[in-house]
Amino acid sequence: MNDNKKHFRIAILDMYDGFENEGMRCIKKIITAFGEQESLDVAYTVFDVRQRLEIPGMDFDAYISTGGPGNPSPVGAAWEKKFFGFLDQMLRFNASRHNKVKKHLFLICHSFQMACIHWQLASVSKRRKTSFGTFPVYKSAAGRKDPLLSALADPFWIVDSRDYQVTQPNQFAFDDVGAKLLCLEKIRPHVPLERAIMAIRFSKEIVGTQFHPEADAEGMLRYFLREDKKAAIIANHGEAKYNDMIMHLNDPDKIMMTESVIIPAFLKNALNKTFQPAYA
Repeated sequence: MNDNKKHFRIAILDMYDGFENEGMRCIKKIITAFGEQESLDVAYTVFDVRQRLEIPGMDFDAYISTGGPGNPSPVGAAWEKKFFGFLDQMLRFNASRHNKVKKHLFLICHSFQMACIHWQLASVSKRRKTSFGTFPVYKSAAGRKDPLLSALADPFWIVDSRDYQVTQPNQFAFDDVGAKLLCLEKIRPHVPLERAIMAIRFSKEIVGTQFHPEADAEGMLRYFLREDKKAAIIANHGEAKYNDMIMHLNDPDKIMMTESVIIPAFLKNALNKTFQPAYA
């Protein structure tokens, strides 16, 4: 009997450096649900970039590079050189006319910041204070048309957790590589600071977000209702921020909606382009 089921291979670049995180669980959950929804044989492989210097080759159909701790500015570490080499290899692969089926990459938070630095698209600097919680972000004109964001409201709600920010886009560099700024952080009229860039489409196949589109509202709610986590958030960010987060995590039109749309849309696009290259 012929097995007509498509086989779709995904590489997950683990940038967490061994730190405890919820992101990996969320990414695996989204991939598994996507395979079930599409009646697809999905296999993923995790590459430990920072601890074991593991980098995937160009034999996967889609790639997701995670968030992670620390300063995204490079210090010349071996893993950084390998990661930047991977980014450039992907650009070269996709630019080659010989490769009809392109490779698709999604960059999250720390990975997104590092790509912005490596490709000199914008400045990355330390924030005056950590951005942590649930926030609205606003689409640009390009973001309103982008297939990853088109099903979301404007503004739409995201989970943010970062000490650094991407600002001051270099328009010449954007134009040179064909990148598009997709959305910006919330408007803060009382703060005389530039709004941070929250998502960029680096190319037709490569896209990234400063926020965490993988964030699982149900899992986060369970996590933040733990007494130790509740106490820590209130101590660091205040009770009002904690109560807002709990309310937003319970709202199906906010974080649940973002989780259900962005990475599944990325995977669907990669799947379509992989198995229907003639229509790409």
